[in-house]
Amino acid sequence: MNQKLEERIDEWRSYLHKHRAIQTVDVEELEDHLRTQVKALSEVGLDDDEAFLVAVKRLGDLDALSREFAREYSERLWKQLVTSDRSDGAKGDKTRDVVVAVGLAFAAGVAIKIPELFGLHISGEDDEQMYFYIRNFSLFVLPFLAIYFAWKRGLSTVNRLWLAVPFIAAVVIMNILPFRGEGHTLKLAAIHIPIALWLAIGFAYISGLWRDHGQRMNFVRFSGEWFIYYALIALGGGVLMGFIFFTFESIGIDAEGFVESWVLPCGIMGAFIIGAWLVEAKQSIVENMAPVLTKLFTPLFTVLLLVFLGTMIWTGSSIKIEREVLIGFDLLLVLVLALLLFSISVRDPHAPPGFFDAMQFLLVVSALAVDVLALQAISGRIYEYGFSPNKFAALGENLILLANLSWTAVLYARFLMKRSTFAPVEHWQTAYIPVYGVWAWVVVVLFPIIFKFQ
Repeated sequence: MNQKLEERIDEWRSYLHKHRAIQTVDVEELEDHLRTQVKALSEVGLDDDEAFLVAVKRLGDLDALSREFAREYSERLWKQLVTSDRSDGAKGDKTRDVVVAVGLAFAAGVAIKIPELFGLHISGEDDEQMYFYIRNFSLFVLPFLAIYFAWKRGLSTVNRLWLAVPFIAAVVIMNILPFRGEGHTLKLAAIHIPIALWLAIGFAYISGLWRDHGQRMNFVRFSGEWFIYYALIALGGGVLMGFIFFTFESIGIDAEGFVESWVLPCGIMGAFIIGAWLVEAKQSIVENMAPVLTKLFTPLFTVLLLVFLGTMIWTGSSIKIEREVLIGFDLLLVLVLALLLFSISVRDPHAPPGFFDAMQFLLVVSALAVDVLALQAISGRIYEYGFSPNKFAALGENLILLANLSWTAVLYARFLMKRSTFAPVEHWQTAYIPVYGVWAWVVVVLFPIIFKFQ
């Protein structure tokens, strides 16, 4: 057994000695069982790191504290496995990663331009052309991101087939169903299909281990880190386009058409893949940035919501029931939830309650109050004007957020009062992730049928 494995076994042994108040099971006996399991798993093809991760989880059936160790450390152990794959590989493997990522980014950029060969221009003024891109925008890039992680994680043939199912379904739904060009169900489907497919990408990212709480949290962490990189790439791309305009204008050439037709769409597509590759290759950099960003934006959003609620109470105003306002509040609540998830994903699960946890609790309670007010406004709009695809979607999303935020507030309160550990807060968030995927597919598949493609 290699030195790295011995270090992990030492860490497991130290954990048991540290946390076991009463020695109900002999640690040496457990260690013998652990080593036997690791050896057996190694003989069937797993490397030592993977064998340890599986063996320590199996050991949980015999010992509750080992099960706790496996649960608490599975996220970090998974990240170590991924990192070791990167760091222990030869220089040629790293070069291959770059080539594959750049190649798929280039392919995504080309994919968005292929329809132009058939007269469908992304910047065209024809409504049919615009609706084609609304239907298929996410399908030009997300399959390439799924391919990248299927290759990177070495998915089995069976898992690759499962991964292909939602993408095939999305292509069929978005291009076969008789959506109306200006219909609300088309716009709702176009908004929700990326959510559904992003969770499919998560299946590839965590190698098909979707039932594992730790791996779901890893995907949450990846999603937040990917967003940071994508935002940085977008800012850099904006500067680049500005200099393109400036430099070519200095010689009397208008570069606006080139930028709008090529640089912007191809850059948007390619950045999806490059952002994912950067998370994989430069993970330690974002791990240092992420806690700072969450500690910066959590108080800002908390103050925003508190000031808003206070102003409503002081002035006696209520939320306007206009559609644009309700959509804006939904986006605000989704952003708050994303910030909450990312904050949880980068928090040390063993740290005791602190000031930042109190701030998180205040953010959750404030968002919960805003959600209740938004639900009241949506209900009033439905009572006055009746159901429509947009109002029904807003109602469902606010109810989903209400359930999540309500139980999160309860779990956070118990944690702050030291009646529970932080683990239930994490587990609730990761267990709730599939709900968003199910709702996204309901909006994509059932809404057009229920509302007759309005």
